[in-house]
Amino acid sequence: MDFFRRKCRENTLKVTPQRIVIYKELIKSKDHPNADVLFQRVKNIIPDISLDTVNRTLLTFSKIGIIGIVEGYGEPRRFDPEVGNHHHFRCVNCNEIIDIIHEPYDDINIPGNIKKRHTVVSKKVILEGYCNKCRKNL
Repeated sequence: MDFFRRKCRENTLKVTPQRIVIYKELIKSKDHPNADVLFQRVKNIIPDISLDTVNRTLLTFSKIGIIGIVEGYGEPRRFDPEVGNHHHFRCVNCNEIIDIIHEPYDDINIPGNIKKRHTVVSKKVILEGYCNKCRKNL
């Protein structure tokens, strides 16, 4: 929570009870929830909170760098409490997202033609396949 409070102060963002609950619910999750899923969890604690408040808060958290966004191939964007270097495995059947820490992925070389035309600020590897549960049902 110290990290959360510090980043909010650095970005002149008030530390409100709603923001605290949304952040706590996200960081204790391991499933990279979308805003709807997180809204249902937060609503159990703050019954009057709106989906719009949860969604805007998550986008604000992402903007100030305390959470990440996992874009979802036609699915709603999902939110990631882990902001350190890591990558993802996504099950193409059930859409489970699993964090991967593999340092060689962090060191992927950027092709020269990309370096000349663009400024790369982040590298993410996404592996796709079947998770253990879905693989057993193939």
